[in-house]
Amino acid sequence: MLSHPNVIAVQHALDAADARDHTGAGCRVIVLDDGVHTAAAAAAALGVEAAQIANSLIFEVDGEPLLVLTSGGHRVDTAKVAADLGVAKLRRATPEFVREHTGQVIGGVAPLGHPKPVRTLIDTALAGYGEIWAAGGVPRAVFPITYPELLRVTSATPAEVA
Repeated sequence: MLSHPNVIAVQHALDAADARDHTGAGCRVIVLDDGVHTAAAAAAALGVEAAQIANSLIFEVDGEPLLVLTSGGHRVDTAKVAADLGVAKLRRATPEFVREHTGQVIGGVAPLGHPKPVRTLIDTALAGYGEIWAAGGVPRAVFPITYPELLRVTSATPAEVA
């Protein structure tokens, strides 16, 4: 495991939640040889479908962060999500806003391990896969998990986001 503070924070959060992968073993952050800044790159490095990658996208909603975990096979329909949430608009967060609220950089934002909890939506399309992969705090780090476990450990709300 990479000794980067973000990776350590994500692993600690996974351990504290007793997060399990598809085999029932504890979730472990793994570090890839190269950064995987896109779902397609992560899928290629892991030998899985892009749709199995849980993209972590941070939006700004009335000054607060909203994390949308979307299937790598989808694009977030911001107008639909905003309407479903009853807000006027979702704004794609700036890199500074992302770092301020997650402690992580775009391309490596994990679904957990942030300085404080972030409101989270999870794409229901991810439920169709027995194993999904999420970012581990830096662009080279990822971890396997199941949809029900990801819902549980993030206290997220399932949503149709595409």
